[in-house]
Amino acid sequence: MHKISMLGAGFIGAFYTNTIQRSRSKDVVAVVYNRTPETAEEFSKTYHVARWTSDMDEAINDPETDLVVVALPNFLHKEVILKAAKAGKAVLCTKPLGRNHVEAKEILEAVEKAGVFHGYLEDLVYTPKTLKALDYVHKGALGRILWARSRETHPGPHSPHFFDKEKAGGGALIDMGCHCAEICRSFIGKDVLPVEALAHTDTLVHPIAAEDFGIGLVRFENGAVAQIEASWTFRGGMDLRDEISGTEGTIWLNHWLRTGFEVFTASGTQGYVAEKMESDKGWLFPVGNEEDALGYIEMFNDMFDSMEKNEKPTETFYDGYIVNCILDAFYSSAKTGRWEPVQIDDWRGGHYEKVKTTKDYDEKHILIKDEIMPDGKHKFILQDKETGRVTQVIK
Repeated sequence: MHKISMLGAGFIGAFYTNTIQRSRSKDVVAVVYNRTPETAEEFSKTYHVARWTSDMDEAINDPETDLVVVALPNFLHKEVILKAAKAGKAVLCTKPLGRNHVEAKEILEAVEKAGVFHGYLEDLVYTPKTLKALDYVHKGALGRILWARSRETHPGPHSPHFFDKEKAGGGALIDMGCHCAEICRSFIGKDVLPVEALAHTDTLVHPIAAEDFGIGLVRFENGAVAQIEASWTFRGGMDLRDEISGTEGTIWLNHWLRTGFEVFTASGTQGYVAEKMESDKGWLFPVGNEEDALGYIEMFNDMFDSMEKNEKPTETFYDGYIVNCILDAFYSSAKTGRWEPVQIDDWRGGHYEKVKTTKDYDEKHILIKDEIMPDGKHKFILQDKETGRVTQVIK
């Protein structure tokens, strides 16, 4: 059983607390911190948390808790995690780990030096569909992964600090591109080195200093490419989609819109429909269980199970550090307009050469493509191994 100090009583803190206390009844949030006393007190009543405080140090050093969960704005992550590590507490942190890779590395070094358990709360790699898709990928159903695309867009965040470039470390890319980067890494292989990145960012709708639109490409050492799309300019709710393409197959995932639950109402639902949904009238796309659909349940199960087994969880602060390295390369590229290197000072993965997948048609020819034509005949496009000449055979 774990007793938890929840730092943050906002939107994400509520998601986390509801998930923990609903799906793992033996683990409890024992104290909640929020800088505004009234908010902390109201949160404690709503979610049946025994104690509340507006003193961060008090929450971190609470003698009854063994785990600190960070559900605070980006600019506070380093400060509170360093304090949690000093207190010898296990610590879980929401995304992104830091505002940049320098902050993320300081955080990583602090928890590793203290020897405390650490988990990166990247929920979108734990969604039921993602876990099933990853299982297929790991079993080789798609062959060698060539390309992964991840998209997260919606009309904009819930809280003011997201729109503050200094506090957040950026705009839509660091807010949601961090999800997309780790999703693509998971499918391509987290031990495959991201080499360089190309990105375009702009501020199209919101009157802010940070970007509200970003799109980027990451080239990996083995030749695979990740395509990342993040925007606060999308209207109509939240769009979460992933695509994975390999030498032997393709997977398409739609996590939020068009998932099989569609409602039309002229009178309205008289309340909340789903995260980032802009209206309760017209065509709506409700979500049956948001904690499950967004991966929170499996994420916390993994974190707590790993703690109890004294093992590393699927997502650690090292993963958060690599994501920050990729995002920093995106921001550099957006300024220069060129491919920029992904600077990773502490690479712990492997090294893989770029390879081509070839199949022999016979002893003299490589098979380029085979297809069934409209007349039912089978066409084989071949390349001569010696001359390189391309021909076709129809059977």
